[in-house]
Amino acid sequence: MTDLEIAHQTQLQPIDTIAAKIGIAPEQIECYGKHIAKLPLSLIGESTSKLILVTAITATKAGIGKTTVSIGLALGLNHIGKKAVVALREPSLGPCFGMKGGAAGGGHAQVLPMERINLHFTGDFHAVTSAHNMISALLDNYLYQHRAEGFGLKEVLWRRVLDVNDRSLRSIVTGLGPATNGLEAQSGFDITPASELMAILCLAKDEADLRERVDHILLGYDYQGQPFTVADLGATGAVMALLKDALMPNLVQTTENTPAIIHGGPFANIAHGCNSLLATKMALSHSDYTITEAGFGADLGAEKFYNILCRKSGLQPALTVIVATAQGLKMHGGVPLDKIATPQMEGLRQGLANLDRHVANLRSFGQSVVVVFNRFASDTDEEMALLRQHCEDDLKAPFVINNAYAEGGAGAAEMARVVVDTIERNPSAPLRFTYADTDDIKTKIEKVAKNIYGAATVSFAPAALKRIKLATDHNMATFPVCIAKTQYSFSADAKRYGAVSGFDLQIRDVVINAGAGMIVAIAGDILRMPGLPKTPQANFIDCRDGEISGLM
Repeated sequence: MTDLEIAHQTQLQPIDTIAAKIGIAPEQIECYGKHIAKLPLSLIGESTSKLILVTAITATKAGIGKTTVSIGLALGLNHIGKKAVVALREPSLGPCFGMKGGAAGGGHAQVLPMERINLHFTGDFHAVTSAHNMISALLDNYLYQHRAEGFGLKEVLWRRVLDVNDRSLRSIVTGLGPATNGLEAQSGFDITPASELMAILCLAKDEADLRERVDHILLGYDYQGQPFTVADLGATGAVMALLKDALMPNLVQTTENTPAIIHGGPFANIAHGCNSLLATKMALSHSDYTITEAGFGADLGAEKFYNILCRKSGLQPALTVIVATAQGLKMHGGVPLDKIATPQMEGLRQGLANLDRHVANLRSFGQSVVVVFNRFASDTDEEMALLRQHCEDDLKAPFVINNAYAEGGAGAAEMARVVVDTIERNPSAPLRFTYADTDDIKTKIEKVAKNIYGAATVSFAPAALKRIKLATDHNMATFPVCIAKTQYSFSADAKRYGAVSGFDLQIRDVVINAGAGMIVAIAGDILRMPGLPKTPQANFIDCRDGEISGLM
């Protein structure tokens, strides 16, 4: 059966029944129809739950299967009698209608209702988009209305966002036409997951913290070099009103009717790539094991999960699972893309260096690591034997094959047992961060680039150095750094596969996220507004007689 057929044949349970499985009473949830609910923040409490991070080797354009493994692990843990909840990010419409066509797992390891999760869901993305663009409109209006008083900004840092891929909107000019249309200015659009408001939503500890972070959002600098913020604009209250419901995590269910919490959606190649802190804490409050996922490869999502989210929240993962595929390793071993689905033992051996680098990086944070392989029908027993031997003998890491896609919780039972056994016998040590809070911004970027990516040097464009100086001058040097770069390579070159090293990482710009409390360094030619492929997935999506097709 296809993913869509499996999703449609699953008998969904009422959402209050799902909530009851983790000790939440029906009157405590806010229902969005029969199968989705918002969870009030008052439901977050103390926890002794074990936190498990799922990450992956360097991505391929087809993905590696982290979400399927994350959901599958939750299914497997519940199958063997453990109380587990998975916390995931919400899908963005950009990839859904662009490259991927959906991000709710696959096969018998999905979160449901799949179509609603992939599309408008509970409106969280729309709320972030609206709040972000409201700030843009209020800022433009403020500049227009106060120009006669001599007020102006020497530099405007706030752009607009939209949750679709649209390369034509990367750079725009606003205010064209008569004077009543506003002031002419250069601007542009990023995709909604790159919005600082999305990062703030996912990093906020509670409503008060959200308000404080929104206050601090940096919109630009005046001609005296002083920062102009959302608090100065007087827009914080309106933003809070728009984000009121979006702040609450969303409860759904899996293909086996186990609880899943989905909330927030920053990308790991252009943002910090983790679901909301509130969703993770909600899951930790109502489970014995909480599984969360960090986007793309471990050099992006996992690094930011540890160095940004855990640093600021105090979260301590008990274990990290790294996901790999034979096809992905063969690609990193130099096998042409049109041949990675065929037996290529030498290419597989060469590609193991990518896995090895990631495992070494994860261990540098003090993490205990389990290697999980998503097996495809084209993978041979000989390839699986090679992978097992390498992981167990060379890496000294537990190895397990994930069969949740085909078999659901039963197919993930072995994975669950290995994870539980590893946590009990060899739990992760307290986190060791890549850099100290007291390191200057350039040093932080260099330590990530050299120690995690394998760069030999880091070069900074004048625009990046200017922003770094501004951040330093205004007491932001203690912020963690979030490097935005391609997800397809350790380097900033998307075509350099494998475990490349010795390169120069070029930082062409820096974005100051004063509200989110991080410095975003733009490496190479990474774009914060993706474009559509020649044949977008949107061409295959349809809705007839109320049934949506083409999302998987």
